[in-house]
Amino acid sequence: MVKPIILLAAAIPAILAILIAIPLITKSDIPYSASNPNDVIEIEYAKYQFKKISFGVTERIGAEKTEILLIKNNGEIKYTLTENGYPKPEIKSQLEVQTFHKLKALIKETGFISIPSESFPIRDNVTDFQKSNIKITLNGRTNQINWPEQNATDKFIPPIIFMVESQLDEIAEQISK
Repeated sequence: MVKPIILLAAAIPAILAILIAIPLITKSDIPYSASNPNDVIEIEYAKYQFKKISFGVTERIGAEKTEILLIKNNGEIKYTLTENGYPKPEIKSQLEVQTFHKLKALIKETGFISIPSESFPIRDNVTDFQKSNIKITLNGRTNQINWPEQNATDKFIPPIIFMVESQLDEIAEQISK
């Protein structure tokens, strides 16, 4: 039979490990302290769903769907959707303070504003693809990046771009419901 002292001696490291692991697991990825009240940010995010149409000898690329999300420094959101050339009514809302600080911290802490604006050429054989554009102005510095889906280009797209894109897509999805 196992002595109680051995059980107690084995339980102490396990309890300490749990006490250390819980704050690490529940901690957010990027600290909110990265953004401060003096930061001025404006985000314009656009997502286009393109389709290549062939007319025999010539080809034309047209946007089937366009989504534009504008986030102002005060947390005000404007969302515009255009499908098949017909615009839907503009939706205005207010972004939650916590979500706004998280987005601002993500952009500021990761150095997103310093990513070079390079070109991502589309492969010739791609007929349907999504292309995104983001323009961020942070404390007077502006950066604009255009990128397609990763499977529509041969160039590597940095993962931080997809992280910011997923945050903005989540905001657009919430407001469009």
